[in-house]
Amino acid sequence: MSVRAIWAGNSIQEAEIDMDEKVVIKTKHGELTLQQLAEAQPGIARQMKEIGERFHVLYYAAKAGNWKLAQHELNVVISIFRVGGALRPKFNQDFTTFTQSHLNPISEKIRARDWKGFEDAYSKGIEEANKFHEKHGYGFIRYVLPKNPPEHFDLAAHE
Repeated sequence: MSVRAIWAGNSIQEAEIDMDEKVVIKTKHGELTLQQLAEAQPGIARQMKEIGERFHVLYYAAKAGNWKLAQHELNVVISIFRVGGALRPKFNQDFTTFTQSHLNPISEKIRARDWKGFEDAYSKGIEEANKFHEKHGYGFIRYVLPKNPPEHFDLAAHE
């Protein structure tokens, strides 16, 4: 089987790859196979740690009225889910469903600057995230919102 694509600028446009052969990528550090690159990608656990940290920041940013920071953090969470779904296809449908059912409603409340609606949507998101952990055999992982805002951010709105 052959695939044809060529790398031009920031995108693949055309090249020919025989999928039966080992594909090697040359870098300034040496050669890597596609399999080595795929195995080097971070697992979902590392991504979930970042998601948890950003979910923490977005809550307290919204609470402080810094809706731009809250939306930024949520956008990054959604982006991480997209990457996670691509790298771990078995989670892709759940990530898509969670984004549509819980993260998009949180985004709507952020855009509306609706604190009460945000808080409700956020709580439902936490409940559902913990259900997904259970579904995939990680019921021992339970996300809880930290009691204090992150100390490494100025959460005040600077608009």
